[in-house]
Amino acid sequence: MDGRFSGDALRVASIPYNQVYIRHLEAVEGERPTRVRRLPDPHPAGGSRFTQSGWWPPAMLSAQWVAQHHTDFDLMHVHFGFDAVSPADLAALIDELRRHGKPLVYTAHDLRNPHHRDPQAHDAQLDLLVPAADRVITLTQGAATEIRRRWGVDAIVLPHPHVVDFPTMERLQGRRLRMGTGPEPPSASPPFRIGVHLKSLRENMDPGIVEPLAAAVSGLGPAELVVNLHREVLDPGSTDYRADLDALLRGGHADGRWVLDVHDYYDERAFFGYLASLDVSVLPYRFGTHSGWLEACRDVGTSVIAPSCGHYRDQHPSVVEYAHDERGLDAASLRDAVHLLYRHRPWPAPSVAERKAQRRDLAAEHERLYEAVLASRSVDAVQG
Repeated sequence: MDGRFSGDALRVASIPYNQVYIRHLEAVEGERPTRVRRLPDPHPAGGSRFTQSGWWPPAMLSAQWVAQHHTDFDLMHVHFGFDAVSPADLAALIDELRRHGKPLVYTAHDLRNPHHRDPQAHDAQLDLLVPAADRVITLTQGAATEIRRRWGVDAIVLPHPHVVDFPTMERLQGRRLRMGTGPEPPSASPPFRIGVHLKSLRENMDPGIVEPLAAAVSGLGPAELVVNLHREVLDPGSTDYRADLDALLRGGHADGRWVLDVHDYYDERAFFGYLASLDVSVLPYRFGTHSGWLEACRDVGTSVIAPSCGHYRDQHPSVVEYAHDERGLDAASLRDAVHLLYRHRPWPAPSVAERKAQRRDLAAEHERLYEAVLASRSVDAVQG
């Protein structure tokens, strides 16, 4: 793999690169680029495991890859993917980076892995990554406070960039304005739409939210609850089939308590369109940290009700919180959140211009951070 770039580019082994958060750390298309050049993702180690993540599992996350390609990059920046790496192999990777004088930057997206019921494995990986990193970045002040408490490390807080591309954002925001669904109370037609998407029931998803959410919606005027789910969960021929959930969800749909939408994974266009069709999206998480889903909702002007676990509320003041964590769900707080947003949408969507300005700032901040890390490592090398 040829990872060399011309000029005085800052060559970053980004893990991964082809993921929306990382791609949107680049300069805005058509504007002056920064010096940052992120290496393209190598072919996944052992072949791609998920079609939704063509970079998985990441080949760069190995001491062997660093040994073979250390002349191709100036620093490594880890975001996602290390859940596929054992603590021993992660320690070997860190040692190999140090052997070649390559700084490590880590962005702490997940302080609790949403795919792991037991946090022990993820904690062991964070216990290596966070203290070893030359710089730690995170997305919210709440997460930075937790990082300081757990590891004694001061993390840099940089917000989540936009998720929806700018032309689509402009189109979907414009459609919402034309439909008259601004910050005013909802009119009699169309009905106020509240959505909860259970996806494929990953470990932090709580399907028990559906009935209390339906009860909250039933106390409103013209409103409907839309429950989304990936097809395999209600397919009797699938290993992921949930007979109990099948009976509950199809029964509630038949009774008119909610609209059930069972489908395959959305492509990007369908996903953004689905979010824009809602007035409110409810995050049904029992544990977690941050959410790109939340940011996509903001991009298209959909309000968000988020659980009290993690640091979702810290992502933006517009997020309305309800009490929900591994100890359980408080139905009264969920009802209050739904009714609040039915009466009053508290925050407009960020404009395309605002999201572009934020992206410029993020691109510049990452460029400065990489320059500072490399300058510090150079000084250490001279003094050493």
